Amino acid sequence: MKIRFYPITTNEIKPRGWIKKQLELQADGLCGNLDLVWPDVGDSKWIGGSRDGWERVPYWLDGFIPMAYLLERDDLIERAKRYIDAIIDNQAPDGWLCPCSDEERASYDVWAYMLICKVLAVYADCSRDERIEGILRKAFICLQKHIRAYPLFNWGQMRWYECLIPLFWLYDRINEEWLLDLARELKKQSFDHNAYFDSFTDIIPKNEWRYDTHVVNLAMCLKGESLYSRIDNSDPDSFAEKALEILLKHHSMAAFHFTGDECLAGDSPIRGSELCGVVEAMFSYEKLLENSGNPKWGDILERLAFNALPAAISEDMWTHQYDQMTNQPECSIMPEGKVVFGTNNGESNLFGLEPNYGCCTANFGQGWSKLVLNAFMRSDNGLVATVLLPAEVSFTLNNTDINCICETDYPFKGKIKYIITTDRPVEFTFSVRIPAFASDASVNGVNVQTGAFHHINKCWSGSTEVNISLNFDSELVRRPTDMYCLVRGPLLYALPVDAKWVMREYERNGTKRVFPYCDYELFPQSKWNYGFVSDEFIFTENVIGDIPFSEANPPVYIETALAEVMWSLADGACTEKPSSTEKTAPPERKRLIPYGCTKLRMTELPLCE
Repeated sequence: MKIRFYPITTNEIKPRGWIKKQLELQADGLCGNLDLVWPDVGDSKWIGGSRDGWERVPYWLDGFIPMAYLLERDDLIERAKRYIDAIIDNQAPDGWLCPCSDEERASYDVWAYMLICKVLAVYADCSRDERIEGILRKAFICLQKHIRAYPLFNWGQMRWYECLIPLFWLYDRINEEWLLDLARELKKQSFDHNAYFDSFTDIIPKNEWRYDTHVVNLAMCLKGESLYSRIDNSDPDSFAEKALEILLKHHSMAAFHFTGDECLAGDSPIRGSELCGVVEAMFSYEKLLENSGNPKWGDILERLAFNALPAAISEDMWTHQYDQMTNQPECSIMPEGKVVFGTNNGESNLFGLEPNYGCCTANFGQGWSKLVLNAFMRSDNGLVATVLLPAEVSFTLNNTDINCICETDYPFKGKIKYIITTDRPVEFTFSVRIPAFASDASVNGVNVQTGAFHHINKCWSGSTEVNISLNFDSELVRRPTDMYCLVRGPLLYALPVDAKWVMREYERNGTKRVFPYCDYELFPQSKWNYGFVSDEFIFTENVIGDIPFSEANPPVYIETALAEVMWSLADGACTEKPSSTEKTAPPERKRLIPYGCTKLRMTELPLCE
């Protein structure tokens, strides 16, 4: 039976605990200040300036707006409103939304048009701005006429399904059938991802730039058929299951993602994956979870969010990488002819303002913001704890005010407490996702099934606690390289490498890189060339500090024996594998920390002989 959940808005949910600290770091870092320091946003054509008038402002607003409202920061909310007001004021009489002349419309890639429509729906949910329904209705009438004359091409053709999100948002409010006709026309003009994966031939990295193997397009497309299933009543999971199985079979990363630097890049631990691909895959898993109610999408979402996302952003969240590498003992400029990435340049793994390209600069902010929004969802008969985050949700059901607080240090620790309070007795079902990667789990002391939702249907009155205990095993997971990575529950672990951060301040194309949003090269200051020699792992918990994904003070760590092996490093990257797995020194007890806490690291290691 098809199950559908319903999203929570920023008016109902608020972050707590470590995830609130993470959002505050983001608000005080690059995402929260991008309009103040980056001309492509601060002087954008979207607000009457001269810089980028395509995807960068919509990308930024997509994460900035929910972040501002989740943190209840009036200064951020006012800056978001300035942009939305400008976009609304500049809408053409026929409904066209984007900042280009009438003559430029034919060549304007409407991917940005779809994206700004999605942003306006996000803003309406956050702000309750009553203007948005009318603005979107006019915009979609215009878009319907436009694509009949100028069919989708390039990015719009690949990302058509993103338009379904605001389209359905509007349809749910005005119930006009022509909106569904527009959805059908968008699909008709789209790239056929179903056919692409049914006859998948891109098994080996081609190292050529293409739309169909582009990692962000593939991350986005995972949710496409699930969204469209609302129209054709197809299985909301089947396409994503097929596509993800193929991607992870041939192009996997230890950090629970697929490679793409910029296009599909195989299984090598020294190939990269783009940060935009991480946050867009997260959003796809969130929509899949919402559309099918399948708990496995929550498992995949959490593992991606708690590992690959923080690993690609500096602790103060003022800089980020375009490409992250599984084995990354150095982040320096790779000389021409020595770049390990398929089509990205030798600066792509630097931490900086816009290494390689600025899309990730604008887009990465949606990752944490939307994760918080998906901590809870509504079901037809109650409340669902979908992502296990410290958060608080308040809503009304059957004229009863209900509050649910989640207190937890998960994913670092396995104890989770939900406190549900009602102002009068009310019957509903509280469901909580029990991850499949837990070795065992209990709810209020009673063992429960993992990999499923646990449902509690009762009459709730006053204040009630639901206590969950999750246990995890440490295990070495074999990778396609015949090396291994260490996984414990939701977290991947890596050997941190001490780094010397070398600041690079300069100006390029009218954009300054100055502290704190300058570029950095990272050079290793400790040994990194190790292999596993033991299957004994000692797990230790720490207190979570003001920086949840801290390398100096990680919330948890695992100690085990490692030994040095012969492994070379040149031109900014280590070799894919060591030249020998024979130990070159006695084993040492070393500390591995969560992958997301590392910047320089070794993750896939050999078993020593």
